[in-house]
Amino acid sequence: MDLKMHDSWKAVLNEEFEKSYFKELIDFVKEEYAKKICYPKGSQVFSAFDHCHFDQVKVVIIGQDPYHGPNQANGLCFSVNDGIPFPPSLINIFKEIEKDLAIPIPKTGNLERWADQGVFLLNATLTVRQSEAGSHQGKGWEKFTDAVIKKISAESEKVVFLLWGGFAQKKAALIDASKHHILKSGHPSPLSANRGFWFGNKHFSQTNAYLKANDKPEINW
Repeated sequence: MDLKMHDSWKAVLNEEFEKSYFKELIDFVKEEYAKKICYPKGSQVFSAFDHCHFDQVKVVIIGQDPYHGPNQANGLCFSVNDGIPFPPSLINIFKEIEKDLAIPIPKTGNLERWADQGVFLLNATLTVRQSEAGSHQGKGWEKFTDAVIKKISAESEKVVFLLWGGFAQKKAALIDASKHHILKSGHPSPLSANRGFWFGNKHFSQTNAYLKANDKPEINW
């Protein structure tokens, strides 16, 4: 599998690529893609790293697993390919942005436009079998993506980390809160959102306020 990511990440993560667990992980993923239908397509597995360069990371959003339906996943957490109906969590994200910043819900759920502005949309697990949620968990992806979060924390300054839901919030232990800005809320999934743990968190306006206060361009959500 080609590590299709921007060169800025390759320089930072080169040591990780040489570790035995990562080589075993890539062998596993190659075999899965050869024998099963898996998502996202091979060229998009590292899309988050390709669209958002390491030295341009301003915001980190952490998801868990890629979408496992046909043509949904495109390598960015919560994002779907153009022309694909919005999954429930993404609908709730757009509803909160509309409420928070008065930005209308967009026509596409493809979040490449965020990634290109410095929003790093990282799933903890980067691949999945079709219709089998969590099927590639525990194979090494989490170890790799934890290392990525640690690198951002250690080598970047004043990044906003948006931790939505219990899974993402556990990643706070990897982040230096004295250097970065951590915002936590419930997950945008209907189960959490409908219980009052998502709507009204104002994470998008708070993110832009922090970026502006630190002389960084705001995100055009």
